[in-house]
Amino acid sequence: MIHIVRLVFLLLVATVATIYLSATLDNSVVAWSLMLGAVLLAFVIITLDVLVKRKNLSTLSGVMFGLIVGMLVSLGISYLVEQATTILLEASVKAEYVALIEGTKFLISLMICYLAVSFILQTKDDFRFVIPYVEFQRATRGPRPILVDTSVIIDGRIYEMAGTGVFESPLVVPRFVLNELQTIADSGDRMKRSRGRRGLEVLEKLKAMPKLELRFWDGTLSTTPETEGVDQKLVLLAQQENGRIMTNDFNLNKIAGLRGITVINLNSIADAVKPVALPGEGMRVRIVKPGEGVSQGVGYLEDGTMVVVEGARDKVGADVEIVVTNALQTAAGKMIFGRAVGQGDKVTR
Repeated sequence: MIHIVRLVFLLLVATVATIYLSATLDNSVVAWSLMLGAVLLAFVIITLDVLVKRKNLSTLSGVMFGLIVGMLVSLGISYLVEQATTILLEASVKAEYVALIEGTKFLISLMICYLAVSFILQTKDDFRFVIPYVEFQRATRGPRPILVDTSVIIDGRIYEMAGTGVFESPLVVPRFVLNELQTIADSGDRMKRSRGRRGLEVLEKLKAMPKLELRFWDGTLSTTPETEGVDQKLVLLAQQENGRIMTNDFNLNKIAGLRGITVINLNSIADAVKPVALPGEGMRVRIVKPGEGVSQGVGYLEDGTMVVVEGARDKVGADVEIVVTNALQTAAGKMIFGRAVGQGDKVTR
């Protein structure tokens, strides 16, 4: 949209300069110089605007607010120009150059309106400090985007989730997350290198999914982060784009929550969809190691749920039929407690 604003601005400047130049009583050098100078000044303004790289938002609200501010400032400057010409020029001379004066005021108004619109579009967050309670925010259509953290990509389970069609929102991978993933894949540590390459493979699979909208964000953050960490940048980007963050990182989860950002924790989702084990139900589990208790053995279900079995310490390496006695949700995940099935136990499945 900012490119359209620039084009319209140039066309208006050229048109106004031509009209008012032809309307002057004489084609003096002064008139030509003023009008050509105005057109050149318009080019200089646009060139300076292009060199300023922080351009993040181009919404209708910003344009309208900029136009209102520009017109108000232009009215004040036009009044000053009118009073100055009245004082400095005689009435007959002023009447002779009235078209030139009006054209100059109109060109000044165009330039001020353009600068007001451009500054508001590019520095929207600063208006909260200049004008309290005035804030411009990107209008989101449809579901809010999900910003994907490096930990989720490396984890790999996001690919299976995407295959179920559960994601209606677009998945957004910021460029700084992709750079961190590339750094891990190029690490000298064999384990890190393997994890990074697995993450890149997951991205390739996600990109190949026809029904999944995967985007790579390569824009500019509206505010400069205090640190260069990926977590801080993700939080700022989520605030800027009104998005949500998907992560497995405990610290990022807490920081984003404190900043009022919606966080999708993949581990929490996995815990939520695990089957509920009720007391009295039976199941079969392989005992893989002794437990902390004197007679306890520890096994794991296919989804990684830990099962602590009473009376199974001497059955390490064997499959044991157990009856569930209790289930507990902890910070580390879900744990199931049970005991080896004995005579007289009634087991439900």
